[in-house]
Amino acid sequence: MSTAAGVEDRLRALAPQVLGALVRRHGQFDACEDAVQEALIAAAAQWPSEGVPDNPRAWLLTVAGRRLTDAWRSDSARRAREDSALAAEPADARVAPGADVELAALDAGADAAAGEDDTLTLLLHCCHPELSPPSQLALTLRAVGGLTTAEIASAFLVPEATMAQRISRAKSRIRATGTDFSMAPASAEREERLRTVLHVLYLIFNEGYTASSGPELARADLTAEAIRLTRAVRGLLPDDGEVEGLLGLMLLTDARRAARTAADGSLVPLAEQDRGRWNAGEIAEGVALVTDALGRAPLGPYQVQAAIAAVHAEAADADDTDWPQIVALYRVLERVAPNPMVTLNLAVAVAMVDGPQAGLALLASLDGSLAESHRLIAVRAHLLELAGEEAVARDAYREAARRTTSLPEQRYLEGRAARLV
Repeated sequence: MSTAAGVEDRLRALAPQVLGALVRRHGQFDACEDAVQEALIAAAAQWPSEGVPDNPRAWLLTVAGRRLTDAWRSDSARRAREDSALAAEPADARVAPGADVELAALDAGADAAAGEDDTLTLLLHCCHPELSPPSQLALTLRAVGGLTTAEIASAFLVPEATMAQRISRAKSRIRATGTDFSMAPASAEREERLRTVLHVLYLIFNEGYTASSGPELARADLTAEAIRLTRAVRGLLPDDGEVEGLLGLMLLTDARRAARTAADGSLVPLAEQDRGRWNAGEIAEGVALVTDALGRAPLGPYQVQAAIAAVHAEAADADDTDWPQIVALYRVLERVAPNPMVTLNLAVAVAMVDGPQAGLALLASLDGSLAESHRLIAVRAHLLELAGEEAVARDAYREAARRTTSLPEQRYLEGRAARLV
């Protein structure tokens, strides 16, 4: 791999491994991240012309370790100059424990020899329970995904300065908790944190698949990043059924991406999509993953959602969809992971089996929890339209259009309302 693009791909995959290894050994998330960034810059400058080292991970660990040592030595020297009481003490005596260059290089070699991958460790700590969900998302994309602060800010449509503050606060919060970056291979805390990791990856994918606001319906860079990171987690935890289910769900959902918009960028609903444009490779892989997970692992919500997506994917057209099976799967999902959005989707499925009035009756239970959601109002409008109550449906479509912050969804909903005039 000698091209700049190939080097960039290699560095993107190695960066979280190297950062995770340094953080696990030394703590000090900020300092380690700065050191890794400098090592990546050095590699990007050297590797395209000089070639990729035989052990690129060890190379990055060694360079980053030396950068970390240099920073600690510089900081020690600065403190020595500022503190006259310690002026006579040699600067080297005040270097942080474990900061010696040779020791850093030895640590790097030991990690490389052991073949350890600290990506999961890094993910677990980016999803620290003390952090808010937005902070978990931002820190995961920054530290593990390798996205710049500007790219993350753009994805979530906030100013770069705002996102920079969010990431900085997240790092400070982790530091304030005094987190030990070693975690038992099997523990209740680790399992709970892993579920948070999967939820964060799920949220990243969903934001990419249907952007919550802005001019574009989707952000392919975010969906691709979520899939890449989930693949990495599955590589580390190949026997976890929920990891497998989540990856299958992402692939089966992403398979529809090309058919979700018309040539003018307008939204095309599932029932009207050209299924010939669905990605057959992603569907085959996704179905295989969910089939394997359901056959051997304890049932979890991502597996059930993936099974629902597989039923849609295997239907030749909208009329061929096995709606009774989808209703049954949503009933299971309601028991495994009760959630208002699950009930919302169940209402649509029930309407397809038992008629729109049955679906509308189910929606009535959501008026409290999702009363302000444009999605609830849009689904109600759809079911009212199916029930022949066109005037009420038109008003509901317009209300949903007013509430959404996604311009493609807004145009779609306004178009549905216009058809009923």
